[in-house]
Amino acid sequence: MSDVDIDRVRAAAEAVVAEYDWATTPRQTFLDACYRAGLCWVNFPVGLGGLGVSRGLQSVADGVLRQAGGWLPTDDNAIGYGMAAPTLLEHAPELAERLLRPLATTEHIWCQLFSEPGAGSDVASLATSAVRDGDDWVINGQKVWTSLGLEARYGLLLARTDPNVRKHVGMTFFVIDMEWQGVEIRPLRHMTGDSEFCEVHLADVRIPDSHRISAVGKGWGVAITTLMNERVSIGAAPARGAGSIADAVELWAGYPENRTAVLRDRLARLWIRAEGQRLTGMRSSASAASSEPGPIGSIGKLVAAEINQEVYEWCMEFLGPVGILYDTYDDFEGYAAGPEASLQRRFLRSRANTIEGGTSEIMRNILGERVLGLPADLRADAGLTWKETRRG
Repeated sequence: MSDVDIDRVRAAAEAVVAEYDWATTPRQTFLDACYRAGLCWVNFPVGLGGLGVSRGLQSVADGVLRQAGGWLPTDDNAIGYGMAAPTLLEHAPELAERLLRPLATTEHIWCQLFSEPGAGSDVASLATSAVRDGDDWVINGQKVWTSLGLEARYGLLLARTDPNVRKHVGMTFFVIDMEWQGVEIRPLRHMTGDSEFCEVHLADVRIPDSHRISAVGKGWGVAITTLMNERVSIGAAPARGAGSIADAVELWAGYPENRTAVLRDRLARLWIRAEGQRLTGMRSSASAASSEPGPIGSIGKLVAAEINQEVYEWCMEFLGPVGILYDTYDDFEGYAAGPEASLQRRFLRSRANTIEGGTSEIMRNILGERVLGLPADLRADAGLTWKETRRG
């Protein structure tokens, strides 16, 4: 990272916040200005939401926007920004030119259609089929745990195009318009009362071949791009003292009558671990500044998920009997009023952290095999075609 590039990114961000008052400017207008200034993904080419500089300088742009009180581009379209955009840029540049701008302004929310009822952690077992019919592909199947499915306009879809080869080979990667005929989205209520996740049923959905972004049967390679970016996005460490640990520290300060020496010791240990996560994230960002995300990004995702759960477990123990109270199981927007209600909801939501985006067990396998070079797990389906593999 050169000083010239740092100054360039900072100047671009300062120009946006100087011209557009985020408090009075419509959100899409503000985000469009960020896109035109190259602040959405600073490592992307000029004209496609970037400045063509090192990925590591994204923190410079975000820091200026955050300090001004403005919206960060990733706030409302995390899957679009963190997963769809880099996948489109690398594998489908023509689609990227058309779809990146409305993605950046959040006019188009994105979702990810990978997991299925019989293919969660083992995504490559998926059964959703894609059959060629002229210039189209006909899609049939079911996806599940689709975050933002109800709001999404577009989705990243992985489907099976050849069941007669090994499961990792016979898949193809598509972009699907969630408004196309045959797409049915059903909300799934989870234990917070929200319907953040959805199941998506695909019945004879026709996708034009122009929306195929991998070679036929080579979708797994594109999916790896998406998954590596997903884990970097999920595992990104917040600023020092921010994130879930900030909730715990604020709780400690607000309820002195609940303090004990044991809880103080546990809080200190959690704060140290959160700081270790932040510093590890900074090192990972620095090492990835000149390259695409790799398996090492799984470290941040693994650690962030487990710390998040432990912090909110501590919060519930600190609150004592108040921790079991809950305001409502109805759908809601934002956190309910009152710090205890918010923490209870966050505690319940944190239970998904070690499952979503790849389970902690899968993260440990990836790190063991692909980072540490340990022997791979024994696989019962080695050498078998997808049709020969036992599922369910």
